[in-house]
Amino acid sequence: MSQISEAEAVVMDVLWRNHPLGADEVVAALAGRDWAEPTIKTLLNRLLTKGAVSAGRDGRRYLYSPVLQRQAWVAEQSTGMLDKLFDGRVAPLVAHFSQRGQLSAQDIAELKQLIQALDHD
Repeated sequence: MSQISEAEAVVMDVLWRNHPLGADEVVAALAGRDWAEPTIKTLLNRLLTKGAVSAGRDGRRYLYSPVLQRQAWVAEQSTGMLDKLFDGRVAPLVAHFSQRGQLSAQDIAELKQLIQALDHD
């Protein structure tokens, strides 16, 4: 499957949360984005061409549903980011956020729990 752009990911997020949806419903869900209706329809068509969504007829309109699963997209994106920015390693990623004070106490507690769970496996 082709890479999806940031704008396409916004449209996918709408469909991941609720589907199937008609183009008009996707447009309504993105009303706060200041995107024109033709822009959203173009994004839907691009996603359809890329195989990220499917479209089924419902009378005179099409209903769109995601084919690309959110978990698969997140895995692909996170692996790409790790490879590109941190040579595929997680520890430098965590250090990056830690050094900038961007880890909350809750984040740190959750990371400790994850590490403890990994130690017990």
